[in-house]
Amino acid sequence: MNYNIGIIGGGQLGMMMVEEAHKLGYTCAVLDPSKDCPCSKVCDYFIEGSFNKLADLDKLAKVSEVLSYEFENVDGKILSKLDDKYNIAQGIKPLLDSQDRLREKMNALKNGLKTCKFYDCSSILDLKKAISIIGFPCIYKTRRDGYDGHGQVILNCESDIEKVKPYLENNLGIIEEKIDFDFECSIIMIRSKDQIIHFPISRNIHKNGILDLSIVPAKIDKKLEEEMIKQSINFMINANYYGILTIEYFVKGDKFYFNEMAPRPHNSGHYTIEGCQTNQFKELIKFLKEEKLEIPKLKSETLMKNILGKDLINLDKLFEIPNGYIHMYHKKEKRINRKLGHITYRNMNEELFSSYKKKLKIEE
Repeated sequence: MNYNIGIIGGGQLGMMMVEEAHKLGYTCAVLDPSKDCPCSKVCDYFIEGSFNKLADLDKLAKVSEVLSYEFENVDGKILSKLDDKYNIAQGIKPLLDSQDRLREKMNALKNGLKTCKFYDCSSILDLKKAISIIGFPCIYKTRRDGYDGHGQVILNCESDIEKVKPYLENNLGIIEEKIDFDFECSIIMIRSKDQIIHFPISRNIHKNGILDLSIVPAKIDKKLEEEMIKQSINFMINANYYGILTIEYFVKGDKFYFNEMAPRPHNSGHYTIEGCQTNQFKELIKFLKEEKLEIPKLKSETLMKNILGKDLINLDKLFEIPNGYIHMYHKKEKRINRKLGHITYRNMNEELFSSYKKKLKIEE
C-alpha cells in the first residue's frame, strides 16, 4: 500500500504534520528510531528505523508518494542518494545548507542577507585568531548538530577558551560576533511553483537557549518589518528553495541580522494553529500535495508558551489563563529541558501574560 506522505522523523513536528494531513484527507507513513515517538500515536504506518541508514530511508520512500523531513539532522549526503529516485518535494539543497553553520552563514551572505561577523574555527589557533579580530564577548558553535543551545559556548574572557577545547577535539566549528540585539524574530515562508506565502513575524523569547515564548504580532517598526519580509522572500528565491523555510533574525535598532534557518516547521510557528486561519503544518502538507496555498492572516494577538519538563509543576496554573489551547506531545521521558508540549493563547500579549503569571503565582 502507498501512503500520500512519508515523513522522516517522528517528533512533535511530524505529529502535527500528520494531524493536519488527516484533516485534508491524506495518509502518512513515518520513519523514526523510537517506537514511542509522538508520530507513532497518530500516523497511518510506522517504520522503526534509522534516519541515517539508506535501507531504512528507502523502505519509507517505497511506500510514500512524496517525502518530507521534520528536522534537519537527517544525513543529507545519504538522503541525496534517493533524490533522483523518489519525490523529495523540497529537494536536498536547503537541508544541506542548514546542516553546516559555516555553509549556512556563507549562503545567507551570498544571497543577500546581513550576518554578524563569523570565522571558521577548527583549531585553538583559529579560535585565538578569530578572537583577536572579533574580541570578547563572542560565541563558539559547532558547525553541525547544535540545537536549543547545545554545542555552543559563550566566551567572555581568555579563560573561557578552555571550555571550547573539548568541542575542538571532535568537531569543526565557527566563531561568531556576539550581537547585543534587542530581540529575536522569525519568519516562516512556504514556496510552491506558483506562490510564496509567509506567516506573520513572531518575536521570540528564549531562556537558557531554549524558546520560551513566541509573541505575535512582533510589534516591530513597519518599515523594518516590510524590509525583513522582502529580503526573506528574495533570499528564498535566490537560493532556489521550495517548500517551507524558517529564518531567525536578530534585531538591533533599525537593522536585522540572519541568525539561522530551518527547512521545516518551526517551534516559533506553533502559534499559527490557533492564531491564524491556516497554519504552517497545513500549508506544508498542501505544498507537498501540490495544492494551492492560502495566504495566512492573524486572527488576534497571540502568544505561544513552550511546556518543558520543568514547567509541568505549573501546568494547572497555565491552564487557568483564559483562551488557551493545549498541545501535548505524548513523550514518556520528562527531562527538565525537554519540550513536552505547548499552549497557545489567543487575545494575549506579553504584558497580559505576565500579569496572569503574577496573579497565579507562576514561578520560573
